[in-house]
Amino acid sequence: MSLPSGHEANADQIAYWNGPSGQRWADRQASQEILLGPIADVLIERAAPRPGERVLDVGCGSGATTVAFARAVAPNGFALGLDVSAPMLAQARATAPKGLPLDFVQADATVHAFEPASFDLMTSRFGVMFFSDPVASFSNLRRALKPSGRLAFICWREPRENPWMMAPLQAVYRHVPKMPPVGPEDPGPFAFASEERVMRILKDAGFAGVAMQAHNLPMDVAIGGGLEAAVEGALQIGPATRALEGHPPEVREAARNSIREVLAPFARGQAVLLQGSVWIVTARTS
Repeated sequence: MSLPSGHEANADQIAYWNGPSGQRWADRQASQEILLGPIADVLIERAAPRPGERVLDVGCGSGATTVAFARAVAPNGFALGLDVSAPMLAQARATAPKGLPLDFVQADATVHAFEPASFDLMTSRFGVMFFSDPVASFSNLRRALKPSGRLAFICWREPRENPWMMAPLQAVYRHVPKMPPVGPEDPGPFAFASEERVMRILKDAGFAGVAMQAHNLPMDVAIGGGLEAAVEGALQIGPATRALEGHPPEVREAARNSIREVLAPFARGQAVLLQGSVWIVTARTS
């Protein structure tokens, strides 16, 4: 599989999202969109795309948000989905409805040669927390925006505010050693958890009018499939999956039982509801 050229400091992330992890995300695209769909709705409402606008969707993954933005700006607008992951972009291209004004490109947003001042809106759902040099990345993205351009993205808040991800991981830690700690500014899901850091990054990259709003919402980790589906989902994708990599079947089975025990109190019929919490971030180019 060919990897996109990118900033050398992003090499590990590019390799990660083009390996088994990227393929797992692509394979679970339909389920993940049910889980994350309400967050996409919040993003689109806050971004307020208008017909005829050009939208840049960074870290578009399997393309659901790009499709949604393309629908919002059609027929005379355009949405470009950008990601480093070949598996997820293959899924995006295969599932995007025909006839919408959109395209996808495999590229590293830190160094990609965007046409200057060519987009009205830059957006992202959980796609901007993986840059090794976020100021350089957002500076490059800002150059792609028109002088009247605006920014709207969503990122995760602190781990403690997101038990839907962390509860299964803590259950797994009963059986395996903890993974090496990740620094608060290292690339990863929670790299933008700090409001102060995000504000600083965007201001240093030249954005103005930066605003951040916390938004809590219930996450159905069962995706309507009941407790066993929630347990299986935790074992297929996310931090609990990474913690169990390389461990034997008997350890995985013990971890499965612990995850089930932790999640059972949150079961409500076929749903298993735990809190999720995000930042809704908005800014403008000037």
